[in-house]
Amino acid sequence: MTVSILIFLPIVAALAVLILKNEVAKYVALFFAVAELAVTAVFLTHFVPDATTQFQIIAPWIPKFGIYFNAGIDGISMIMVLLTTILVPIIILSTYEHKYEKASAFYALILFMQAGLLLVFTALDGFLFYVGWEAALIPIYFICALWGGENRIRITLKFFIYTFAGSLFMLVTIIYLYLQTPAKTYDLMSFYHLALSPVQQSWIFLGFFIAFAIKIPLFPFHTWQPDTYTEAPSAGSMLLSGIMLKMGLYGAIRWMIPNAPAGYDKWYGLIICLAIIGVVYGAIIAFTQKNGKRLVAYSSISHVGLIAAGIFTFTRVGLQGALIQMLSHGINVVGMFFVWDIISRRLNTLNTNELGGIAKVAPKFATAFLIIVLGTVALPLTNGFIGEFLLLNSLYIENIALCAVAGLTIIFAAVYMLRMYKNVMQGETNSLTATFTDLAASEKLTLALICVLIIGIGVYPGPIMHLSQAAVDKLIATVNFRLMGIAVPQ
Repeated sequence: MTVSILIFLPIVAALAVLILKNEVAKYVALFFAVAELAVTAVFLTHFVPDATTQFQIIAPWIPKFGIYFNAGIDGISMIMVLLTTILVPIIILSTYEHKYEKASAFYALILFMQAGLLLVFTALDGFLFYVGWEAALIPIYFICALWGGENRIRITLKFFIYTFAGSLFMLVTIIYLYLQTPAKTYDLMSFYHLALSPVQQSWIFLGFFIAFAIKIPLFPFHTWQPDTYTEAPSAGSMLLSGIMLKMGLYGAIRWMIPNAPAGYDKWYGLIICLAIIGVVYGAIIAFTQKNGKRLVAYSSISHVGLIAAGIFTFTRVGLQGALIQMLSHGINVVGMFFVWDIISRRLNTLNTNELGGIAKVAPKFATAFLIIVLGTVALPLTNGFIGEFLLLNSLYIENIALCAVAGLTIIFAAVYMLRMYKNVMQGETNSLTATFTDLAASEKLTLALICVLIIGIGVYPGPIMHLSQAAVDKLIATVNFRLMGIAVPQ
């Protein structure tokens, strides 16, 4: 059994959903998304948590140009595959109370996007990685442009231009690496074995960095993000924030730093500073937001900045913290956007000043919302805690002052998130919120799944961290070998 089944099943599912009537489409889409999760569970039960690449497929694609369909899973990829295959069915389930025009196309695009995401997270060929990168971008563009808010065309065009421009820098970088290989191949391990000068590596690092910094997004490349998250349909916001931005973080771990360690060594201090500026900037702007979705968008910039800072320490504790926090952030931010989707559908507003007292009329909703908020602010025994603890630990080892500044994210997030919760859920109901109804069946199930993940990962994160430990150690050794001018072991 190879990883190809994970990549192609969503494509087959998307084609099947396209030919169905609108009401049936969402049920078939959910069925296939759950089937994909079941396949992932099978891979997980057979996965050996060592440093090897498993379930690999290597098939000729365009062999004349050294392009192969080369994909596989190691411990780092496995966490990204879990993130994608867990969240996609939750996101599809979260749409069940919506009535979408051309629903079959909507759900087919989600499944096409899942295939692109999984291709990015498993590709071991540079050209294949680029194809997956663009294949994930195109569906989300149409999801936002066709089902987004009033300003969707202008905002989505800005998002597309930003990300596509960054992708071109990455494509040029990948082609340059291909031309340096003796066998003229896009194979990732062949890239790792190249003997490149520090100047070459600096340019390679910057080429990858532009693409990944836009996608993450890292300050000051973030300006497309708040508007896009706000104007996108809720499912689109979840896909973008929960999974798609992790493409940039994963790319930094797998493709940027190991391929250009000298460039990393030259620039990492500046990038950590940019990431921490993003941590503080996102939190401060979140304080001022009255629109619930924009508050979550700026909060995401802050949290992702901390993940990026931990990655660029490139230590075991930093990378392990980043990986588990990528998973946790995906779960939490999907939960937050779903909460605001429920409020928006019932009350037709996202303005926190117009709300209040919802907990009195919807206690189940209030309880789920509180658990998601506590996970987001990294309360101990929730999923957000262990990742933020490890990330701050890695920054403490790097620089105590940087750790102190980055640590403000915990304080700031607690203030603006709990204040938002108080304004929305506590106090007396008003003429608007008095009509709020508690959760429907599909909403209960969606929020229950999210809350179980928040508490389960928070109480027992060990198995997830064990998955990636050996692969992380191998990657760190690869970078250290290259920095010392020693050939990377086969």
